[in-house]
Amino acid sequence: MKKYSFRLQPVLEIREKALEDKRLEMAKVIKILNDYQDELKALEEKQISYNLELENLSTSNGFVNVSELAGYNDYIFRLEQEVKDKLMTIENTKKVLRVKQNEVDEALKEVKVLEKLKETQSEKFYKAIEKKEAEEIDDIATTRYRLQQV
Repeated sequence: MKKYSFRLQPVLEIREKALEDKRLEMAKVIKILNDYQDELKALEEKQISYNLELENLSTSNGFVNVSELAGYNDYIFRLEQEVKDKLMTIENTKKVLRVKQNEVDEALKEVKVLEKLKETQSEKFYKAIEKKEAEEIDDIATTRYRLQQV
């Protein structure tokens, strides 16, 4: 029996490769996003830690070193700024991730369209072969019958 050959197979392979590339790009963005979220968590923990130290410093012995207190306040303020910046970076990275997800979705649709086309053409091909084989069997049976009648 003749084997089916999809004439758009090279196009399908190119689209599958493009899909895989898009998925890798999306995975890289996800890794970057996770790294940023870990950094944010570390900054927030550091901020909590320094806030507790500042609180302990101001309530410890009644004597407050103003320069030390100002240093803590400045550092906590810088941490707050870093947290805000990191939050903005995370939001921007999420936007990039959404774009990458859309690209993956589009590439997946393109691949699925070609796979569906391949499947339907393959079914038609094999049905045509089955029909031709059935016709040949009918012809053989008819010929044998006629030969027996003679």
